[in-house]
Amino acid sequence: MSETMIRQFMEMVRIDSESGEEAAFLAYLREEFIRLGGTAGTDAYGNLIARFAEKGCSGCDPVMISCHGDTVQPGKGIEPVLKDGIIRSGGDTILGADDKAGIAELLEAIRTAPVRPPLEIVISRQEEVGLLGVKQLDYSQFSARKGYLLDNDVLDTIIIGGPSYFAIDVTIKGKAAHAGMEPEKGISAITAAARAISALRLGRLDEETTANVGVIRGGLIRNGVPDHAEFLAECRSLSHEKAEALAAEMERIIREEAGAEGAVVTVTVDNKCRAVQISPDSEVVRTAQQALKTVGIEATPVFMTGFTDASIHNNNGIVMAGVGIGANNEHSTDEFIAVADMVTAKDMIIEIFRLSGEKLLEK
Repeated sequence: MSETMIRQFMEMVRIDSESGEEAAFLAYLREEFIRLGGTAGTDAYGNLIARFAEKGCSGCDPVMISCHGDTVQPGKGIEPVLKDGIIRSGGDTILGADDKAGIAELLEAIRTAPVRPPLEIVISRQEEVGLLGVKQLDYSQFSARKGYLLDNDVLDTIIIGGPSYFAIDVTIKGKAAHAGMEPEKGISAITAAARAISALRLGRLDEETTANVGVIRGGLIRNGVPDHAEFLAECRSLSHEKAEALAAEMERIIREEAGAEGAVVTVTVDNKCRAVQISPDSEVVRTAQQALKTVGIEATPVFMTGFTDASIHNNNGIVMAGVGIGANNEHSTDEFIAVADMVTAKDMIIEIFRLSGEKLLEK
């Protein structure tokens, strides 16, 4: 069952690597890539970049493989438990299969594949908090023009597109006052925030567009008119124009509605990634489909409304498809992964290597 892969995966999830604190894990991976015969080092931002020469083929085009090295919270002190072919966290933490299962599967494929093209491997930092690491990559350092993101959960879909994503951070400044003695002298930042939020169009707006307010904070004491509040909103769409227009609409409404309460409003809008899609008939998609068919899976190209490192790679001219790693219930303490799915994902990667490496041999 690829015991080395499973043992290594369980070893890796024990290494704490919450976003921003992944240096120890990336140092571990650097040594592992070198031990397997590659070269590896970090860029100025701390992303890990490894390279492997072709094996069993000659003159093959390079392929980029992308994963991320960070995990979400709560991700410290993870203790994995293997029972009945399923790996879960034994405590009140995530498991970290997102994305350490993909990395473990990649390492096993490198270890055992008889054929592979030249590989350019990027293990990014801080993916979970806004793709921060991959945005710092110097793409002039890479020669690959195609690749695969090992970060999709299910094995029977191939991600060919993602949305434009706008993060909207709002700070509202009101005026403090005693809530019982002289409330009329105050301006409630919470009331202003509530008025603004209630005026927004939220939820699923159409088949490709959503908006949400995910965090709100404000006030210090029960009997005080609060002079400070903040909330974090977002919008996304598979159409960049829709997402851009919706972000502008949300900013306008927030300013108008909160301002109408007399509050001072600060709104910061950050376009974290731009909508992208690759052809379902592109080489990377067809290769992934053929590789999955070899392991008994008929995979369908799909779009996702989440965003991944693949969006940034695609925005920078690398045609990249997202393939599955077998994880379930990511970003929760119920996260788990089946050993059988890890083995299947590893076999898929080996087959992608073979198909990518043997194309020129067949010409």
